[in-house]
Amino acid sequence: MIEPAKITIVEGPPPRFELVSDPWVLAMSEGPALPCTGRCIVRTINGSELVERCQGAWRQGQEAYLEYRTVEGLEEEALILAALSDESEEGEILHLWLRLNEWPEDMQHDEGSNTLDFGDEDVDNLM
Repeated sequence: MIEPAKITIVEGPPPRFELVSDPWVLAMSEGPALPCTGRCIVRTINGSELVERCQGAWRQGQEAYLEYRTVEGLEEEALILAALSDESEEGEILHLWLRLNEWPEDMQHDEGSNTLDFGDEDVDNLM
């Protein structure tokens, strides 16, 4: 059996997830209930290679996952639905759209927005 492709966050804080309700993301999810879908943005030095890793897995009918540590230090993984590499003033960034098992307990949800966050932490420190 072939191992699924994985992107692992090896250092830095846990990724910050934003609630995603775009129809194209929800359309990629199967099942009787709407899944928990999110997007995260992470800094990287090899974004195009990471996107290619995902695309290669998808071409072979395999899944790709994001591996990360939670605030508590526990290992988690989330199914990658889509990936995009981009440039910013701070360097290369990777956009990942994910299916999460559940929202981490630490995350706050502002009822007036579609963003979930860890509280008062600076967003620049989370990417």
